[in-house]
This record gives sequence, C-alpha cells and structure tokens, in this order.
Amino acid sequence: MLEKLKNVFSTFVKKSLTEEKMDNSINDLKLLLISNDVAIDTADEICNQMIESFKGQQISRLTSTKNLLFETLKEIIINILTPDKEINLLEEINKKIAQNSPYIIVFLGVNGTGKTTTMAKIAHYLKKNQLSIVAAAADTFRAAAIEQLTYHMNNVGINTIKHEYKSDPASVVYDTIEHAKAKNIDVVLVDTAGRQVSDKNLMKEMQKICRVSQPDLIVFVGDSLAGNDALYQAKEFKKHVGIDANILTKLDADAKGGAALSISFETKKPIIFLGVGQGYDDLKPFDLNLFLSNILDIN
Repeated sequence: MLEKLKNVFSTFVKKSLTEEKMDNSINDLKLLLISNDVAIDTADEICNQMIESFKGQQISRLTSTKNLLFETLKEIIINILTPDKEINLLEEINKKIAQNSPYIIVFLGVNGTGKTTTMAKIAHYLKKNQLSIVAAAADTFRAAAIEQLTYHMNNVGINTIKHEYKSDPASVVYDTIEHAKAKNIDVVLVDTAGRQVSDKNLMKEMQKICRVSQPDLIVFVGDSLAGNDALYQAKEFKKHVGIDANILTKLDADAKGGAALSISFETKKPIIFLGVGQGYDDLKPFDLNLFLSNILDIN
C-alpha cells in the first residue's frame, strides 16, 4: 500500500543536495509527485515549501542532507494532512443523540468509487459500536442503485427506506429522517446519485437534499486509484455542495498514494476512513502516523 509514493520520497531524500543542484532536485521531485497522482497544485505547494525551507541556508557537507530532507518533507506532509478541524465520528454522533435527534450523514461521490459499499462499511462499524442506523436510498436515478444499497444494507442488518425510481430524492431523505425520529434511530445514512460532477442537475439535487436533511456531516467518497479525477470530483462537490470529511477507497489495490495528499490539500477536511478491501470490516480509521510511516518508510 502506497509503495509508489514511498519510492518518490525515498528517491528524493537520498539525493546529494547542494545549492547548485537544488533547482534540479526540486523539479525532479515535482515530476515524481505528479507522475504518482499528486495534483499539480499540491505538488507545487510541496515544492514551494521545500524551497522556502532551504532559502538562505547553507547546506554544509557536514550536515546530514538525508535527515534534513526527510524532516522537512515530513513536516510539510503533516501540515497538508492536518485538517482545519478533526472529527471523531463516534463522539459527534453521541453528542447529537444526547439532543434526541438522529445524526445525519450524506455521502457524495461518483459512480464506481465504492460509495455504496463504503456506506455499508460505515453502517457495520457504527452498529458494532452499539448505534442504530437506517439508510436512505436517495439515488433514484441510476438503474439498480436502490437494489444495490438494499443488498449491502441487508447484509449488515440495516433497514433501507426507498421510493420508486425517478421519485424526488429529497423526499426519500425526508421520509427516512422522520422514520428515524419516530423509531428513535441514532444515525441516518444518505446515499446519493453519482452522475458526472459536471452535471448541473446533479449538483442542484445534492443541494436540495442537504437543504432538506440539514446533515451533520457531508462525506466525499473518493477512489484512490482515480488520481486527478478524484481531486476534480472533490473540488466540484466542495464548490457546489460542501464537504466536511473524506473517505478514500481501494487503498488495498495499486494506489499510488497521491490522492490522499491532493484531496487533503484541496478540501482542508480530514480523511476519516480508508477502504482497504471488499469486506464490511475492511474500513480503517485514517492514522496520520501510519500514513507517514508508509510513504516515508519510517521503521
């Protein structure tokens, strides 16, 4: 996992850095980052911070260049991956339950990212923590979307509220929230349509769902294999709907790792979970130290 991004940083850290070679080394780093799914803006930020860190410094032959580069890179990555606000999902849910209201989570993401499976993983995780859950099948656009959500939720023992295809998605969400209130259910998970983010009607639909549901958390589900496409999706959802947190899927596959850096930099919101397999238990809380260990090869 994240082997390719680890190779990027280890290759750079091992360079013999002198003032003359600084520009070439930074350019090499930028190209390596971009080729490993780090978005151009994020790669620019990392490289600019590297330049600022060494500006005016004389790099002595006696200085351990490797250690200097390593510590500088580590600090820059920590800054990128540190969100404006941390989210402890279980704590936030319990605060809302104390107010006698269900905690509402809306999931955003295009088709194929693993959004529906991720919802089932979250439901399974919450259920293991003694919380009651209901799902809203608010993707009434894509054929078989309601059946797919129902299938996964049945597998983890969660009820799904659904209407007919082509019905108003916001009305499904409204009915699900009313059901949760009547039955004293703790958490409402809202599935949404995943058409292309350039679809203006999709964004209007998401906005209406959020107006009706007043969600406590809006989660973007991004495919870590999608590279810059995942970043573009995050940008569009952030711009038109808003994002509170991110979940990255398919980290068990041949992910290069750049999506995590890019999405964190773009959204300034936390990555709360990583999808690492097809099973319902294959959802790991994001661990900054573990992520750093993987990409910087820290023993």
